[in-house]
Amino acid sequence: MAIDYEKLKAWNFGEQVVDWTWEKSALYALGVGLGFDPVDPDQLRFTYEPGMLALPTMAVVVAPSHFWLRDPATGVDWKRVVHGEEGITLHQTLLPQGRYVTRSRVDEIIDKGEGKGALIYMTREVSNADTRKPVATITRTTFCRGDGGFGGPTGPIRQVHKLPEREPDHTCDLPTLPQQALIYRLNGDGNPLHADPDVAREAGFERPILHGLCTFGVSGHCLLKTLCGYDPTRLRRFDVRFSAPVFPGETIRTEMWRDGSTVSFRARVVERDVVVLNNGYAEVV
Repeated sequence: MAIDYEKLKAWNFGEQVVDWTWEKSALYALGVGLGFDPVDPDQLRFTYEPGMLALPTMAVVVAPSHFWLRDPATGVDWKRVVHGEEGITLHQTLLPQGRYVTRSRVDEIIDKGEGKGALIYMTREVSNADTRKPVATITRTTFCRGDGGFGGPTGPIRQVHKLPEREPDHTCDLPTLPQQALIYRLNGDGNPLHADPDVAREAGFERPILHGLCTFGVSGHCLLKTLCGYDPTRLRRFDVRFSAPVFPGETIRTEMWRDGSTVSFRARVVERDVVVLNNGYAEVV
């Protein structure tokens, strides 16, 4: 079954109202590795309820898109889908608890050609459910490796942020736990690729891999720690391209270049020297 361009572009996600609790905020923080040092007061502020803060990257789980491409009606070969890019723009600081309303839409579907796959560009809006004021805008690119040649538009393709050619201004190493994917999946991503060894092997991996959005959160933690003094109000935008998987237990090194309020970054796995997040763009105030 091939992609029906008009049907997929008009996909109705409906409106979701989310009652968010401090426990969910703590679970997200633990899922991306905060609390590794349980007596670090900076990390404790995101995992312990008195005076609790919320991580900026938590917006991606406040507004989950679920695995909607698994629906046969989409026409997508979901087993060959990979996460291409993710971005967050924050309009106001996320709170650790409250009511949010989310809306999602498909912006465009790019046909790269037969045997070359397709790109689905999406946007999700997060607003305060009581005031209806915008909180965050989330963009996502999904690469559907098995679905090119359906007759859709061939462009325009979004351009990636170019990293500086000089040496990084800052680096930050953060560990991941062997069981981190099993913790992170409790945020709502139940893809068995991250938990079931048989599914991982079927997909070509030696063992379950870490969620791309978990790696995204670990790198966000690095920027918050290194450039923001753990002040979540200072991180206003955070965009990345996913380039390779991480295995739970590996160390993620985030390399950062700062030019005023613009931060360019990428992340690599120290043990294998493989870049796992690339062409990162952030705004820090």
